Amino acid sequence: VQLQASGGGLVQAGGSLRLSCAASGSFFSVGTMGWYRQAPGKERELVATIMTSGRTNYADFVKGRFTISRENAKKTVYLQMNSLKPEDTAVYYCNSKIQSTPYRQENDYWGQGTLVTVSC
Repeated sequence: VQLQASGGGLVQAGGSLRLSCAASGSFFSVGTMGWYRQAPGKERELVATIMTSGRTNYADFVKGRFTISRENAKKTVYLQMNSLKPEDTAVYYCNSKIQSTPYRQENDYWGQGTLVTVSC
């Protein structure tokens, strides 16, 4: 199982970026997907998650600015980031709960991380 993230880069404050993350490989199903981030010297923190039903959960610091979505058929999760601030600078990691077979519990899988840098 692999999670391939893309879409990071350098943007000015107030700008926008869209991150994508696709799950690939051999598995039975994809459950909740989400995005986390880790800034230099800080712990990894939750940004947003989305269930297969489409129900979402956001960290307070991104509410109203970021939108998480997914395409179940493509096993892909997106993070639309608007009104970016310098404090959003971090490595963003996608996460997915994946069930390898119908008889096993879900496990957590992580993408490789994509760097988002927001300049003043």
